[in-house]
Amino acid sequence: MNKLLEILSRNADFTTEQLAAMLGQTEDEVKAQIQEYKKQGIIRGTNALINWDKVPDAGVTAIIELKVTPQPETGFDDTAKIVMSFDNVESVYLAASSRYDLIATVKGSTIQEIAEFVSKRLSTLDNVIGTATSFVLTHYKAGGVSFYDSEEEEEQRSLIL
Repeated sequence: MNKLLEILSRNADFTTEQLAAMLGQTEDEVKAQIQEYKKQGIIRGTNALINWDKVPDAGVTAIIELKVTPQPETGFDDTAKIVMSFDNVESVYLAASSRYDLIATVKGSTIQEIAEFVSKRLSTLDNVIGTATSFVLTHYKAGGVSFYDSEEEEEQRSLIL
C-alpha cells in the first residue's frame, strides 16, 4: 500500500511538513501527491472520528442490510445510488453475502425514526426485496481508532473476551 495514503488514513491531521519528514520527501512533493490523489478521486475528504457514545443526544446508528434484485447493465449500482442519496445514510457497501447485497449505515434521532425510514423509504424501493436492521449499541472501534478511554480499560475488556 502507498505509505502516504496509509499515514493519512490513520491520521489526517499531520501537516505536509510532518508528512514529508516521515516519508523522506520534500513538502512540495507531498503536496503534489496529495493534490493528485484528490484529482484522481482517491482522497475523497477528511473526517474526524467522533465517539458518538460520549455526545449527549447524538441519536442512534443502524446497520441495514438490503436484499436487492440486480438490474441488467447496472447490477446493484442504481439501487446503491438511490440509497446513498438519502441524507441520513452515512455509508453504502456492496457485500458478498448469501443473504443480503447492500449494507448501509444510517443515523437517526430515534429508533422509531430509523424504523420509519426503513419501512417507508428503503423497503418501498422497486428493487429492494428485503431488509434486516441492526442497531449499534456501543462503538468500540472505527476507522482503525479505538474508542476506549484508556489503555488499561481496553486491556481489561480484552481479557474478558
